[in-house]
This record gives sequence, C-alpha cells and structure tokens, in this order.
Amino acid sequence: MIAEFVAVVVIAYLLGSIPFGLIIGKLKSGVDIREQGSGKTGATNLMRVAGTKLGFFALVLDVVKATAAVILATIIIDRDSGVLTVGAVSVYWQYVAQVAAGLAAVVGHNWPVFAKFRGGRGVAAYFGTLFALFYPAGIFGAEVLAIAALRSRHMSLGSLLGALATWCLMLPLTIVYRLLPPIYLIYGSVVVALIVYQHRDNIKHLRQGTERRLW
Repeated sequence: MIAEFVAVVVIAYLLGSIPFGLIIGKLKSGVDIREQGSGKTGATNLMRVAGTKLGFFALVLDVVKATAAVILATIIIDRDSGVLTVGAVSVYWQYVAQVAAGLAAVVGHNWPVFAKFRGGRGVAAYFGTLFALFYPAGIFGAEVLAIAALRSRHMSLGSLLGALATWCLMLPLTIVYRLLPPIYLIYGSVVVALIVYQHRDNIKHLRQGTERRLW
C-alpha cells in the first residue's frame, strides 16, 4: 500500500510537471514563454505570446494531464484498499490517494521539475482534477470562469471566480447534503487558497486597473 501510494504521488507530480505551454511555445513559435508576458508557462500566457489557438491547445492538455493523474490514482488504489481511520474519522484510502494525486499534479504544474520549477498558476490543473473527482463542480466552475473572463476580458478574474465557484458548490453538497466526502472539500479549500496566492500579483493589478487584458 505504501509503495503504491508513493508511486501515485510521484507519477501525479511528474504528469503535472509536463509544461505543455512551454513545449508548444518553443515548437510552434520558437519562443520561451517564461521570458515573455507574465513569465508563466500556463495557457493564458501562451495565448498572449503565441495566439489563442495554441493557448487553447495547451489548456486542454494541462486539464487532461491532471485528470489522468487522479484517474490513475483511482485505478491503482481502489475501494478494496480499505479505510484510513484517524480518531473518530474514517475515509477510504482511495479518496486519500485521489486528493494526494490531485494536489501533486497541481504542485507539479506550478513548480514543474521539467521547467526549472517555473510553471503556471494551477487553474487548469485544478479543474482537470475536479473533472475526475466531481465533474459537476468542474463544469460549473469552468462556466463561471468563461463568462467572467469573456465579460471582463481578464483571465485572472475569471480564474479566481471560477475556482471560488467550485468551492461554493462543494461546500453545501458536503456539509448540508453529505453527497461528497469531506476530504474533497478540504482538497478544494487548499487548492483554491493556493490559486488565490498564485494570483496575488494579478489581484494587485486588478485593484490598480493595470491588469493585462485578453486579446
């Protein structure tokens, strides 16, 4: 069990570390997007540097890699792996493996070993993990993100609102209706907080009215 769990986390981190924005930027445009725009390797910076189509392609791949990390964890550590009990709290090992893989994928996306630990802000990877954990939250958050980003022309604002929207949906479903395991809400809380932290410079620019706009 321990070896499998460690393997899940390591593989998830390595999957998350694949810098698709950086790779696509170099292959298609011959540019290192870490040296341009925001300096991030995410899809938004690639859109600004190399165009919307390439940026969207990188976005899809960033989502898929994170989804794959959680699905892999679900397969390797199934429901038959037993239950983790801490005091009066019990949770399936599978759920623990899923959120550990999700967090590892997001960390890998933000601090990728394959790109000298200079990555993105974690939004695409977070939504990718949600599509595997609880896809309604992922879809709802993506809709909020798209509407807010298109109306404001600020991807950072859309990303923040979209991430917060997923947490707002998961909160009552976990606490009031008990449809989700509490560990999913804990995971969402941690990653949303991380996303807000990663956008701290964007939040400052939004407040000052100097944030970069889409297109």
